Amino acid sequence: MASEDVVGKTTRESAVSTIVNLAEEAKLASEGVKAPSHALLSVCKSLIAGGVAGGVSRTAVAPLERLKILLQVQNPHSKKYNGTVQGLKYIWRTEGLRGLFKGNGTNCARIIPNSAVKFYSYEQASKGILLLYRQQSGNEEAQLTPLLRLGAGACAGIIAMSATYPMDLVRGRLTVQVSFRLSFWNFNRKVPRQYRGIFHALTTVLREEGPRSLYKGWLPSVIGVVPYVGLNFAVYESLKEYLIKAKPLGLVEDNDLSVITRLACGAAAGTVGQTVAYPLDVIRRRMQMVGWKDAASVITGDGRSKAPLEYNGMIDAFRKTVRHEGFGALYKGLIPNSVKLRVLSFEVVPSIAIAFVTYESVKDILGVEMRISD
Repeated sequence: MASEDVVGKTTRESAVSTIVNLAEEAKLASEGVKAPSHALLSVCKSLIAGGVAGGVSRTAVAPLERLKILLQVQNPHSKKYNGTVQGLKYIWRTEGLRGLFKGNGTNCARIIPNSAVKFYSYEQASKGILLLYRQQSGNEEAQLTPLLRLGAGACAGIIAMSATYPMDLVRGRLTVQVSFRLSFWNFNRKVPRQYRGIFHALTTVLREEGPRSLYKGWLPSVIGVVPYVGLNFAVYESLKEYLIKAKPLGLVEDNDLSVITRLACGAAAGTVGQTVAYPLDVIRRRMQMVGWKDAASVITGDGRSKAPLEYNGMIDAFRKTVRHEGFGALYKGLIPNSVKLRVLSFEVVPSIAIAFVTYESVKDILGVEMRISD
C-alpha cells in the first residue's frame, strides 16, 4: 500500500513537472516568436520615419535643389543663371511650375530609400560604436563623443550613398537636361535628346554606357559624404546634447527642445556639413555627365567651348575645373558671383533641419520611443 502511494506521488510529481516544463517551453516559444516580430516592426517604423523625413525635406526645397545643380554645371562663358532670385525667375519664365520641380520625382525616389537607410544605419552604427567604446573604456555609463558621432554618421552616409547612387546619377541628368519648352528665339535650335523618365534614363544609360556608368562619380561622392553626413549628425546631436544640459536662454522645456530650436540645430548642422563637402559635390555632378552624348551641349550652352566632357578621374576633374574656370568653380551654386545670396543657405539649411525634425516627429507618432541620440 505504501509502495502504491509512493508510486502515485511520483507519478503526480512527474506529471506536474512535465506540465510546468511544457508551459515554460510554450512561453519561451511565444517570446521567441514575438521578439523578432517586435524587432521587425521597430525596424520598419524607423525606416518609414527616415523615408518620410527625406521625402518631405527634399520636396520642400526642390526648386532650389534644381537651381543649385544648374549653377554647378553651367558654362562660365554663357551664364543663364546668375543667382538665386534671377535663376528661379528664369526657370519659371522658360519652363513654368513644372520646371521648378523637374527631377523631383527621381530625387524623391532616390532620397526616400537613402534617408531611410541613412537614419537607420546611423542608429545601428551608434549602438555598435557606443558598445565598443564602453567596453574599451570600462565605463558602462559612457556616452558618444562628437568624434564618435562623426564616425557613426560617416558609416551611415557611405552605406546610404552606395545603396542609392544609380538613382542619384539619373536624378542629376534629369535635372540638367534642357526642357522641350523652348523660348521662341530658340525654336529652330536642335534640342538635346531627352530622358523621358527614371526608368527610361536608367535603361538608356545602361544600354549606351554600360553598368559601370551608373557609378560614375561614386568616389568623390563617398569621400564627400563622410564629412557631410558625419558632420550633420555630429553637429546636430552635439548641439542638442549641449542645449539640454546647459539650458541656455530658456530654450529647454521639460528636458526637451522645441521644434524651432531643433530646426535651428539642424540648420547649423546642414550649413557646416555642406560647406565642407561642397567642392566634392560639384566634381561628382560633372563626372556624372561624362559619357552622356548631349551633356556638352547642355552644359556649354552658347559658350565658346563645345568639346565633349572628358575626365580621367576625380583628381583630373578637380585639376581641369580649377585650371579652366578657377577655384571659385568648385563652389558654383554655393556663393554665386553676381549676388551675395547663398543657394546653399536656402536649400541645405531648411532641408537638413526639416529632415531631422520630421524624422523625430514621425517616430514619436509611430510610437518608436528611442530617438537618434538615445
